[in-house]
Amino acid sequence: QLNVVIRSSLQNLREKIDHLKDSLLRAVSTHQITQMEGDRRQNLVDDLLTRQKQLQASYKNEGAEPDVIRSSLMTGGVKRGVSNPWLLEESEETRGLGFDDIRQQQRRIIEEQDAGLDALSSIISRQKQMGQEIGNELDEQN
Repeated sequence: QLNVVIRSSLQNLREKIDHLKDSLLRAVSTHQITQMEGDRRQNLVDDLLTRQKQLQASYKNEGAEPDVIRSSLMTGGVKRGVSNPWLLEESEETRGLGFDDIRQQQRRIIEEQDAGLDALSSIISRQKQMGQEIGNELDEQN
């Protein structure tokens, strides 16, 4: 019964990874996310696929060093040197801050970004207006 549950879980994991790959391809092709973000996410999906294959091999008792494979599954792997994104050290900016403090800091950063975007928007609209005026002047001169 345990083997059936494990096989079913491994199959379910594989289906979910395939669904993630399809969703990612669709998001990149429809420009919902940038190509760089798509590449980053593709690397994460590839990591999941590798770990799924390691789990499958471990379940089938394949591979020369099953203990190394088991210990590397949750630590990001020993062979490729890729660190687990969930095990990153907390930055100095957020160390010691509570949930509300971090949320407030994020809001402040978003407000600063919005202000920068507003300034950029006004610059672009001014350049558009100048371009239209130059076009009008050229039409008039012609």
